[in-house]
Amino acid sequence: MTSERFLITGAFGCIGAWAVKRLLDEGVDVTTYDLPGAPHRLRLLLNDAQMTKVRFVEGDITDDAAFERAVADNGVTNIIHLAALQVPLVRANPILGARVNVVGTAVVFETVRRHAEQVRGLAYASSIAVYGPAAMYPPEPLAHDAAFHPETLYGVTKVANEEWARIYWQDYQIPSVGLRPFFVYGPGRDQGVSSYPSKAMAAAAVGRPYHIPFGGQDVYQHADDVAAAMIQAARTRPHGAPVFNLGGSTATVGEVVSAIETVVPAATGTITFDAEPLFTPNGVDGSAVEALLGPVRWRPLVDGVRDTVEHTRAAVANGRIDIERAIAR
Repeated sequence: MTSERFLITGAFGCIGAWAVKRLLDEGVDVTTYDLPGAPHRLRLLLNDAQMTKVRFVEGDITDDAAFERAVADNGVTNIIHLAALQVPLVRANPILGARVNVVGTAVVFETVRRHAEQVRGLAYASSIAVYGPAAMYPPEPLAHDAAFHPETLYGVTKVANEEWARIYWQDYQIPSVGLRPFFVYGPGRDQGVSSYPSKAMAAAAVGRPYHIPFGGQDVYQHADDVAAAMIQAARTRPHGAPVFNLGGSTATVGEVVSAIETVVPAATGTITFDAEPLFTPNGVDGSAVEALLGPVRWRPLVDGVRDTVEHTRAAVANGRIDIERAIAR
């Protein structure tokens, strides 16, 4: 592992911050590539000594020259590409969303092509948003090759990225692994449409009520487990550009609330939710990815909620979280 040099785009986000933590715990060299800003999610997960071990590079993912310098100058061997604008931001500014999500991914792939002898692995985040609502599919969990029916512009950008990966393998033999997270939750998950269950967990941890503005059944994946899968994917050099759904805990929002109440009995009756589901399928089959990565661990939902509550309480006690930001709508 000591010869690895990872670069993570979007490391200031939730999954990225957890990936940084995991790699530092292994003793791996880590470079982050993000716009200027305060890395509050990293501070939530890392202590001050760990923060000094991260090599922070400021840059715009759409700036091909700057990104290429970051890869070349830091001897990067493995890339995890997470930088993206999420559903609400792409809806609010579609042109910017296309630049960041699609052009940014083009920059990553082209840089890897130019430095193919140096970069040994590339993993990137697609999304469950490439699919449509549950009514468009049979009742069984979706296979990784189910038909795309994106209901958002964000989902359209993720379809484009998967196709970009396919053509970079077809034309240039650049291998990659795409992973489609579903509802990621846990410490640091404070942005995006699917962040509300995490905010409800954080609110319960500090004795606040909370309302989740949707219902339905989805697949819940703790951010640390997703980060572990992304790291393993970036260490894998497949023959091609496969993309996979990820496993986790299939649960309704009501079951998520029940898990919160199990962990925090005092929160009983204070976490509410709407009945209307989001634009997502009811579930996915995440088994296919294990043929490539090996067994993938997904902690049970109650365990993940307990981890989130305990981490939030410790961060509050240590002054490493802005709880108002963490639960803001």
